[in-house]
Amino acid sequence: RPTVHARNLFHHSVAMYDIWAVYHGNAQTYFLGKINGEFISDFESFTYNGNMEEAREEAISYASMRLLKHRFQFSPNSFEIFREIDRLFNQLGYNQNLTSTDYQSGDPAAFGNYVAQQLIQFGLSDGSNEIANYENRYYEPINGGLTPRESGTGDITDPNRWQPLEFETFVDQSGNPIPGGRPDFLSAEWGNVVPFAMTNTEADIYTRDGFNYIVYHDPGPPVYLDTTTNEGPSEFYRWNHQLVSVWSSHLDPEDETLIDIAPSSLGNIAIEDMPESFEEYRSFYDLTNGGDPGVGYDLNPSTGLPYVPQLVKRADYARILAEFWADGPDSETPPGHWFDIMNYVSDHPLLVKKLQGEGEVLSDLEWDIKSYFLLGGAMHDAAIAAWSVKGYYDYIRPISALRYLASKGQSSNEALPNYHPAGVDLIPGFIELVQDGDPLAGPQGENIGEVKVFAWRGHAYIPDPETTYAGVGWILAADWNPYQRQTFVTPPFAGYVSGHSTYSRAAAEVLTQLTGDPYFPGGMGEFPAIRNEFLVFEDGPTADVTLQWATYRDASDQCSLSRIWGGIHPPIDDIPGRRIGRDVGVNAFNHGIEYFKPDVEVEQGQHVLYPNPVTDFLNVVGESSAYRIMNLRWQFYGLQVAGRNGVTRLDIRFLEKGVYLLLGDNNRVVGKFIKE
Repeated sequence: RPTVHARNLFHHSVAMYDIWAVYHGNAQTYFLGKINGEFISDFESFTYNGNMEEAREEAISYASMRLLKHRFQFSPNSFEIFREIDRLFNQLGYNQNLTSTDYQSGDPAAFGNYVAQQLIQFGLSDGSNEIANYENRYYEPINGGLTPRESGTGDITDPNRWQPLEFETFVDQSGNPIPGGRPDFLSAEWGNVVPFAMTNTEADIYTRDGFNYIVYHDPGPPVYLDTTTNEGPSEFYRWNHQLVSVWSSHLDPEDETLIDIAPSSLGNIAIEDMPESFEEYRSFYDLTNGGDPGVGYDLNPSTGLPYVPQLVKRADYARILAEFWADGPDSETPPGHWFDIMNYVSDHPLLVKKLQGEGEVLSDLEWDIKSYFLLGGAMHDAAIAAWSVKGYYDYIRPISALRYLASKGQSSNEALPNYHPAGVDLIPGFIELVQDGDPLAGPQGENIGEVKVFAWRGHAYIPDPETTYAGVGWILAADWNPYQRQTFVTPPFAGYVSGHSTYSRAAAEVLTQLTGDPYFPGGMGEFPAIRNEFLVFEDGPTADVTLQWATYRDASDQCSLSRIWGGIHPPIDDIPGRRIGRDVGVNAFNHGIEYFKPDVEVEQGQHVLYPNPVTDFLNVVGESSAYRIMNLRWQFYGLQVAGRNGVTRLDIRFLEKGVYLLLGDNNRVVGKFIKE
C-alpha cells in the first residue's frame, strides 16, 4: 500500500529526526512540542544521562523498534519483520522490557519510547483511519468488477470512472497474498490525512455523491469519453489509451529493434517542455516507436567526457523498466524505492555530504537523518496529493478503457463493419478488425469484425516464467492485459494521476536540492539487470542491461514512461503527476530545511517571528497575552490566543499573500511578516 508505506516512512523519519534534533540542541523539532493537525505533542526540555552519541542512538533505536512493531503488527509475514527487528535490537544490546516513557528522567530508552508513543497516538487521529486498517469511510465504486482472465469488459457502466478488478487470488505490489478476490480502492480519501508541508492554500474541497473530497494541487479533470461522438475530447481519450496498447507491442524479445539507453541519447527534458494540449501530447510521446523527445547530453559534467552509448533491445529495455519501477527491485513500494535510490546516492564514494552542496561536510548520521526527514516529508505529501486527485476524479485504467472502446467497435470509418463513435481508432499494424480467415476469427467465425490488437500476448502464453516469455502477437482487444503479474494486473485504485510520476518527480526535486546538484554523483546513476535473472513476470532480459541516468529528474521521467510500457497509465495520468510532484518536492524541501535552523533566543521584551516569509504557521517568541494580525490596509484578523512557554504558533494559512503586522498587548506592533 504505497500511501500507507509513504506515511510509515515519514513518521519513522520524523521520530529519528526529532530525537536527533533534541540531542543536537541547535535545531528545531518538527513534532515534539508542536501542533500537527489537531494533535498537540507535549514536550519539555530535559537533561539526558551518559554519553550524548550513545544516548541518541539508544533513543532512536527504541523509538524505531516501538513504532515499527506497532505499524507492521498486522502486515503479511509480520513474524518475519519482528524477528529481524528483535535480532538487530538484541545485537545492539538493548532490552525490550524497558517500557517507561518518563523521558524527564534522562533515560534515552524512555525518551525513545515516548517519541514512538506520541507518533502512534498522532497516527490514530491524522485522518488516515489507521484504527480501521485504513479503510475508506464513504467511497464506493460506480462500476462493477472486471475479471482480467476473462474476455470482455465485465460490469462497467461508466467508461470515465474506475473499475475494480476481481481475482481468484490477489497479490499486492510487494508479493503478499491478500484475502478476498476483489481489492477495494486503496486510500480514496487520503486527502484527509495531515500533510507535511502542504497547506489549505493548495487544497480545494469538492463534493461528490454527497461526500466532501479534499484535493491538493488540483490539476483539473482528465480527458473524458463522450460515447456519442468520436471528435474533441473523445479523440484525445482514445489516443491516450490506444497508445498504451501500441507500446505493449514493444515487449517482444524476438524484436531486434535496438535503442541507445545511455544518457548520450535519453533524458534532458525540462519540465517547461511538458505537454499541455492534445497536439503537444502527440508530439511528446512517440506513438509508434515509444519514448519521449529526450535528446540526452553531450558530455558528462563530472568527467568532461562523452557518455558511452549503450545499445540494447527495445524489448529488454521496456520490460526491465516495467518491472524495475513497478515497486522497486526488491518490492520497496514506489516511495520506498526512492529511499533506496537515495541510499545509493548517500553511499556513493564521490558524494560530498554538504547540505545543498554548501557549508560544512555533515557526519554520516546527520546526513541520513536530515535526508530521510526531507525525502520522507516529500513522499508523504506526494501520496496525499496524488491520492486526493485519484479519489475525487476516480478515473478509469487502461485495461478497462481499452476493452470498453473495443467492445463498441471501431470509430474510424462508418463504411467499415462494427462502427460506433465510441469505438477504437483503427491503426494499421497495431489495431485492426478481425477478417474472415484470420486465426482469431473463431471456429464459427464469431469474432469476425471484432477488434484485435498487436500487443503483449499475456500470461496464457507463459507456461514457465523462469524459462519462457509471452512475446507479442495479434490478440482480441477484449483479452488485452498489461505487462504485470497475473495476480495483480493493475493497482487497486484510480489511474489519474500517476502515483509513480508524482512520487518520482517529488523525490528527484528533493535529491537535486539536497545535494546541490541535478546530476547523480559522478554524473551517472546505474542499476544492472542481469541476463535471464532480473525479470519476474517472464524470462529475461535476453542480455545484461544497465539502466543509466544522468540526473535525478531523468530517472523520474524514465519511471513515468515505465508505467505506460507496463500498461498501467496513459499519458494523461503521467504529465499532471510530474507537475504535482515537482511542486510537492520543492515545497517539502523548502519547508523541511527551516527546522534545521537553531531555535532563536529572545531578550526580555522583544518578539521574534519565524519562519519569515511564512506559508502556513507563524511561530512567535515573546511575551504577550494575546495577538492580532493587521494588514497594511488597517484590516484586522481575529484574536489569537498566546501559547505556552513564551512560544505561540499562529495558523495564518487563511491569509492571502502579502505583508502583515503582528499586534500584541495594547495593540502594540511587535513584528512584521510576509505571507507567501
